[in-house]
Amino acid sequence: MTDEAPGARTLLVTGPGGDGTSTVAAATAVAAARAGRSTLLLSQEPADRLAALLGTAPPAWPEEPVEFADGPAVARVDAAGRFRAGVLAAQRHMRPALDALGAGVLDDDELTELPGAAPLALLHALRTAHAAGRWSLVVVDLPPVTEAIRALALPGQLRRYLRRLLPPERQTARALRPLVAQLLGVPLPAQSLYETADRWDGELAALQRLVEGPGTAVRLVLDPTERSAALGRAARAGLALHGVGVEALIANRLLPAGSGDPLLAGLAAGQRAVLDEFTRATRLAAPHPVPHLGRPVRPADLAELPLPPLGEPGDAGAAEPTVEDRLATDGLLVWHLPLPGATRDDLGLVRRGDELLVTTGPFRRALSLPAALRRCTVAGAAFTDAAELAVRFAPDPDRWPDRALAGVPRAG
Repeated sequence: MTDEAPGARTLLVTGPGGDGTSTVAAATAVAAARAGRSTLLLSQEPADRLAALLGTAPPAWPEEPVEFADGPAVARVDAAGRFRAGVLAAQRHMRPALDALGAGVLDDDELTELPGAAPLALLHALRTAHAAGRWSLVVVDLPPVTEAIRALALPGQLRRYLRRLLPPERQTARALRPLVAQLLGVPLPAQSLYETADRWDGELAALQRLVEGPGTAVRLVLDPTERSAALGRAARAGLALHGVGVEALIANRLLPAGSGDPLLAGLAAGQRAVLDEFTRATRLAAPHPVPHLGRPVRPADLAELPLPPLGEPGDAGAAEPTVEDRLATDGLLVWHLPLPGATRDDLGLVRRGDELLVTTGPFRRALSLPAALRRCTVAGAAFTDAAELAVRFAPDPDRWPDRALAGVPRAG
């Protein structure tokens, strides 16, 4: 079974809280299903709210996908239920050890989910959906955008922590482990610990490929207010930092221009001014307008909302870091990272060994340096007018081949 069916796509729908993300996600899934695509909608909305949005009334929404005639399959991700099931399963697996220690066990009705359970449950559901191979499109109704980006970054961050705590290259052949332990005078981690870490790394790597792969993109939903635009701009930079592209910007609840009512006309002009500034700062294409209906959206409206057509895989990927070779002219290599939406005041940069730790607003990512840059020292950095973080590297003469530096001017 593969992690992702051939040609399968993932559309992640998010935005500042309260901007209509769930409605746009549901409408996107409905439109795709009616266009003939096998579609699954994943959501963490409460059961009653999800049922009301879709026009159904189940007393309790099951986690398994529910098929609807002429519509998408829908699955509600129950983070609390998944957490309880996981804890109970772990207790059953460890029961002999717990009994030997005289430890008590936890009952289902006393378990409450811990922080971090919701994003892990959502990511697990996403991978399970792709592994099933039943859908060509999975639409994910994500939580508000700051929380959503942290969830998408989780697999890569956890893999980094695993590699730091249990570096794979420090594994020792099983036959030599007792000898090495005696020489060092300390016990070595059990081989089973490394094997468990390898298994976890494989699972996290599969999730990371899904999140950062060319078949995944975001639909960013924005109710054009100053507050939403500020959150959305930071989110655009955070998505770029974590390698997730934006397929479309949805300008939700737009008021009609040219209204005879001065109040409505002023509000509409304000919305468009916010959008103009937002697209300029984030370098996104023109937003796709979804009009304000003048009332709450009803289930029958989902199929009628004017959403953009679905793009093709690979047409919305985030730009990757690149290295510019300026050795011949300036004696430098320049590492470029596109960060549209970022501002100079919100940027932070720290080099730690072979990594660059980049911060933009509330988001941080550790990026591995290419081999050539690992043999260099940081000579400076700037945020350019092209919305790129440009970090200058000067070759370290003690670690750089002499022939590569022949005739190269020294960096000042």
